[in-house]
Amino acid sequence: MLIGVPKEIKNHEYRVGLTPAGVRELVESGHSVIVETLCGDSIGFTDAMYEAAGAAVIATAQEIFERAEMIIKVKEPQPVECKMLREGQILFTYLHLAPDPTQTELLIASKATCIAYETVTDAAGGLPLLAPMSEVAGRMSIQAGAHYLEKAQGGLGTLLGGVPGVAPGKVLVIGGGVVGTHAARIAVGMGADVTILDRSLPRLRQLDVEFGGKVKCVYSTVEAIEELAIAADLVVGAVLIPGAAAPKLLTRDIIAKMKKGSVVVDVAIDQGGCFETSKATTHAEPVYEVDGVIHYCVANMPGGVARTSTMALTNATLPFALQIANKGAAKAVLDNKHLLAGLNVHAGKVTYQAVAEALGYEYVAPEIALA
Repeated sequence: MLIGVPKEIKNHEYRVGLTPAGVRELVESGHSVIVETLCGDSIGFTDAMYEAAGAAVIATAQEIFERAEMIIKVKEPQPVECKMLREGQILFTYLHLAPDPTQTELLIASKATCIAYETVTDAAGGLPLLAPMSEVAGRMSIQAGAHYLEKAQGGLGTLLGGVPGVAPGKVLVIGGGVVGTHAARIAVGMGADVTILDRSLPRLRQLDVEFGGKVKCVYSTVEAIEELAIAADLVVGAVLIPGAAAPKLLTRDIIAKMKKGSVVVDVAIDQGGCFETSKATTHAEPVYEVDGVIHYCVANMPGGVARTSTMALTNATLPFALQIANKGAAKAVLDNKHLLAGLNVHAGKVTYQAVAEALGYEYVAPEIALA
């Protein structure tokens, strides 16, 4: 199979769909890879490194899209990229379609086969292609929140770890999944006073054991969210419903009651955000204020540490990319129910139920669409 890797064009997105090591694995398996020139240059993956791994370096994204049988990316295709997709072509990338009707419409029109990293599953019920970026984003959420709590950045001037004689800052993490766990880990490491909210008692028990009592594990209710958010210096939104729009758990009324100069970081912004006041931002302009509360809602947070993120993502996606390349999309997804769960759009049909429900499309089961 001929696999194409275009340069990412989203604002301040420096990640790339494959590392040179990933390219070499595909080439060693008998496939051909073409990459857009300078696609990874800014994070230390040069054209020469890709050529040494066996790829051909191509001058333009248009040629990549015209020639490749499968496109491997990182972020959802922008409108100009969607319009270059063609019927029967395979797109393997993050999509986050539920809050994005424009992209969904364009992918349907392309009649391409679109497999979303974020809905591929594993035997343990996890999301293996979302997990590495969730780990990165969770860790970055505390790093970013601590930065914007500084007075010079518009924050209240609170040091999360405090100092002897001064209480540490309060961090509230809403959601005890991958993002929430990694956020809590960094916050605890900084010496903050950390609380995690979740609706799963078994998960709260696991977190209590994992953190050895260093984190308060609280069952999530409307009252608990309000009470703890009002007291917090930093709130991290880490709630995910796979493939669906995120629920709005922090309302505008609660935001208005929070401390002026406190910070909220919405890691769920790719799925529409879990705060009522959230709107997607970029690394160029990462924050804005609502009622004196600083909002950090960057939609591609891991792009800020693009080299680490690219290596972590390729480690996760490569086994699935090899399956698709070796078997073709239809056989690969029918042979692997976890990869089948990643199929969101095929031949003009929406094949992921949560996306269909969120955007008002008819849902067609992937097995039926492929048939």
